Amino acid sequence: MSKTAINEMQQQVDAYEKRGSDASENSTADVFGKEEQHDIKYKRLSWPLVAILMIAEIVSNGMLSLPSSLAVIGMIPGLILIIFLGVFATYTSWLLVEFKLRHPEVHTMGEAGYIMFGPVGREIMAFGTCCFAIFACGGQLLAGQIALASLSNNKLCLTVYTALFAIPTLLGSLPRTFHGLSWISIGSVLSIFIAGIVGMAASSVSPDPNRSVDMVVASDFYTAFISITNPVFSFAGHFMFFVLVSEMKEPQHAMRAAYALQSFATIFYVIFAGVTYGYIGSTVTSPSFSSLSPYWQKVSWAIALPNLILAGSLYTHTASKVIFVRIFRRSKHLHSHTALGWGVWVSLVLIANGLAFLLAVGVPIFNYLIGIAASLFAAWFTYGIAGMFWLHDSYHDGSGFYAWKQKWAQASLAIVTVVVGAFISIAGLYVTIRGIVDAYASNQLPSPFTC
Repeated sequence: MSKTAINEMQQQVDAYEKRGSDASENSTADVFGKEEQHDIKYKRLSWPLVAILMIAEIVSNGMLSLPSSLAVIGMIPGLILIIFLGVFATYTSWLLVEFKLRHPEVHTMGEAGYIMFGPVGREIMAFGTCCFAIFACGGQLLAGQIALASLSNNKLCLTVYTALFAIPTLLGSLPRTFHGLSWISIGSVLSIFIAGIVGMAASSVSPDPNRSVDMVVASDFYTAFISITNPVFSFAGHFMFFVLVSEMKEPQHAMRAAYALQSFATIFYVIFAGVTYGYIGSTVTSPSFSSLSPYWQKVSWAIALPNLILAGSLYTHTASKVIFVRIFRRSKHLHSHTALGWGVWVSLVLIANGLAFLLAVGVPIFNYLIGIAASLFAAWFTYGIAGMFWLHDSYHDGSGFYAWKQKWAQASLAIVTVVVGAFISIAGLYVTIRGIVDAYASNQLPSPFTC
């Protein structure tokens, strides 16, 4: 081997080691380190439990909004879109997991942002994670409000229903580790699965005799894309991937959890959306349980309640965990039962749940704000940013642009992923902001803390 070639190899090794040392200066490799002697052990999740947690997190919101999307764009385009997004989300899950395995120090999207874009990227992406998690919890509180109102025939003020639902959501987010929520999540997944089956059966027992079921529906871009955002964001759980994988006993098996999640979600979404829309037709609402007869509404919501509660708990737990680990990463308070550690943790959980509650009941345009947060952050975290991860690592770990040229197919797919994420983000912002303008113009917005 020539002396020149040896020198080039040595330079590459030195560069790689420098990147590794730079990373270690900013964060501890394997965020929770060795835990054998610690009181609180985070890395206890198996891949099946991670899959269960992921399913509990995303399926209820996605499932209940999809039939109404089919009513807007038609059965065939709707089901094709769901399947495509399921496959696409599986691919971006692989990109995120690969990035995590190459950078074990990454605990959140914020730390991934630091690797790619420096301190500014870290703060923007950490804010986006917390923001979307709190908004998503607020969305679950509103779903719980609808469920409790249906179960009690609207006998109380809507704000009271939201407050009642917020209490178990708060309690569920208090455990310090995801393992503390993992076994509860099994019951949560069973509840939404059974509720979905009951909902489909109820729609088939008493279908709308005057229903209109269209295979394809012609629509303008604004109307169609509002509907398309439902299936797009039905797979938007990627913002929790890094946090969950960080608490796995064997992170190398993370893709097994991702495959289980996306397979279950895609198949269940297709069946539930197709069957529900097929029996109820174009009058189906979102959430779809509200389109059932009063009796079956109550049954379906009652069965689904555990999942609605746990999903909200997972969101606020994630928002709290992002900040907590950021504060105490190199401190004994992360792994020990200290008064300061528990005091800060409980305070963060209270703040996260309190913000979700206040936003849900006190902001008339909250549903639109969820759309804005989803467009700004969830679209990127689920789709676009994953392509950036691959482009970044292949560029820096290989020979720059030549590495992209060598793997041109993968590079092209990563670039397409970034472009798709950008399109979803921009189009989602456009239709959401236009929706706000139209709602104000037509006086459709409720008052804050309305009953």
